[in-house]
Amino acid sequence: MTTTRDYYEVLGVPRGASEQEVKSAYRKLALQYHPDRNPGDKQSEERFKEAAEAYGVLGDSDKRQRYDTYGHAGVTGQQGFDPTIFSDFGDILGDFFGFGDAFGRRSRTGPRRGSDLRYNLDLTFEEAVFGTETSIQFPRAQGCAACSGSGAAPGSGPSACPSCGGRGQVTFQQGFFSVARTCGRCRGTGKVITSPCKECRGEGQIAVERKLQIKIPPGVDTGSQLRMTGEGEPGALGGPPGDLYVFVRAAEHPFFKRDGSELLCEIPISFTQAALGATIEIPTPEGEQTKLHVPEGTQTGAALRVRGHGVPHLGSKGRGDLHVTVRVIVPTKLSSEQRKLLDQLAKTLPKLEIKAKDKDKSIFDRIRDLLG
Repeated sequence: MTTTRDYYEVLGVPRGASEQEVKSAYRKLALQYHPDRNPGDKQSEERFKEAAEAYGVLGDSDKRQRYDTYGHAGVTGQQGFDPTIFSDFGDILGDFFGFGDAFGRRSRTGPRRGSDLRYNLDLTFEEAVFGTETSIQFPRAQGCAACSGSGAAPGSGPSACPSCGGRGQVTFQQGFFSVARTCGRCRGTGKVITSPCKECRGEGQIAVERKLQIKIPPGVDTGSQLRMTGEGEPGALGGPPGDLYVFVRAAEHPFFKRDGSELLCEIPISFTQAALGATIEIPTPEGEQTKLHVPEGTQTGAALRVRGHGVPHLGSKGRGDLHVTVRVIVPTKLSSEQRKLLDQLAKTLPKLEIKAKDKDKSIFDRIRDLLG
């Protein structure tokens, strides 16, 4: 097809347009004037060819440089609609219109990577925090030993597909150009099994239960992923296997709450311990006890920290901290002797009075002011 229109004008882009802008402009025109969207419209067909010709030059850096320097004369002999310019356009037209490998391209019949697999692993709180080693079992396909993965019965082999003649594709006319699709009978391999293996029924693979011993590092949590390379489905036509992804689900603890590598817990103390101060023992995630110093005058809700008793950092050294929230417990029943002693104590303590001028303050601000 011969044209005298400026290629930048055809695509509607300035001369300084980037490669991506040229590609986007072409895609927009190609989708607008594609023959499948405009059946029987000769004008749209010509516009589609014109846009393809322009992109064939401006989409190639060498051709574009010659065109910018010499104009149409710089690409003389290379003008006109050429279906081969679509060899790298799978993301532009092929997938959109469902043609797959169109415009005369060969389908991919070589080795293909196997699919990835997913396994959900439930761990206890302690296993997630400190790590563990466990065994998992999951279904996975593997090459059939009876036919060595060929799918053909022993003593036989695949033959050329009669539908595509061994090419892996079937070609038909689509508008003004030919479209090639993957052969549905041989799935693009170009070969069919006439005498299938009885063990795998011609699939070349059989389902097995795969057992695997895996190590869980310390510090994993719900949502953590472990990648086991090569433990996925086997690849097709000699391709590499996929991977196995282990997704962790960690159970909660009845006493500790987890926030990343930090642990949180709540400890009750008596009001005398809070007032006078004390050293108490608290549990740790290892199931042991550690000492915690409670300063005198500690209020309920105060947060104290025990360093190095949290969760190990995943993939690195060190551990988080254990954060302890203190709750002061007031006794609900007192003996006569206890009441007498508390009455004597109350007479020595200042009274907490809330004045009218403090009406706009919160109750916490008022108490803090009264306590100085």
